[in-house]
Amino acid sequence: MGFTDLHCHPLPGIDDGVRSADDGAALLVALKRAGFDTVVATPHVRTGVWDNRVHTRDAARTALGPALDAAQARGEALPELLLAGEHMFDDVLRELLLKGEALTYPGGGAALVEFQYEDIPLRVELQLWRMQRSGVRPVLAHPERYAPVQRSLDRFEELVGAGCWPLLDLMSLVGAYGRRAQECAERILAANGYVAACTDAHKPADVPVVLESIAALRRRVGDAGVQRLLIDGPTRVLNLVRASPAG
Repeated sequence: MGFTDLHCHPLPGIDDGVRSADDGAALLVALKRAGFDTVVATPHVRTGVWDNRVHTRDAARTALGPALDAAQARGEALPELLLAGEHMFDDVLRELLLKGEALTYPGGGAALVEFQYEDIPLRVELQLWRMQRSGVRPVLAHPERYAPVQRSLDRFEELVGAGCWPLLDLMSLVGAYGRRAQECAERILAANGYVAACTDAHKPADVPVVLESIAALRRRVGDAGVQRLLIDGPTRVLNLVRASPAG
């Protein structure tokens, strides 16, 4: 059974991921070669920067189609491509959740969220808890890259306690986002703090770094840890179905 990537940017032209359909197809081909059987496209939903919604995401997926068809015609293998989104945790997300319009993971039981890197809002735990109680589990993108978490893992534990499932950005393990992010990722990993891992790949050139990162992950957690973070954990997220709000 191959890996599942819960966080990737292969849809062309709608955020800071690939710019062209050809690059999107090349990224997916490379991820398949790296061992990923399933990739979830998670374009940013960030107000005033990337105002993505279902229709913009679906249009980008359609634009990617001919390049994927051409890759298959050349005999290239491709992963299964699923669709979700990476939401800035703000009032817009709250409105989208209330309307049932958030770019959740398939099944609707989880959504990928992120914060600004330098600041996590005070008392955000209450909003995370309410999101989880509403039937949508917050999956937290790259916690090791947030300055408050880097300063103290107590902040990380508070977010987890509020219902977040933390998602390791694999490339953090090899210093792709700086020493502090790497050290923080190593601490969280040593504490068995992650539910799953992902590539957060934005371009085909990221994939060699992803391969290096998987090797670094295996050295730290062994084959069983790789299985847990790249197969079992993602399966757990994708199997979540939106539940009725808890009373």
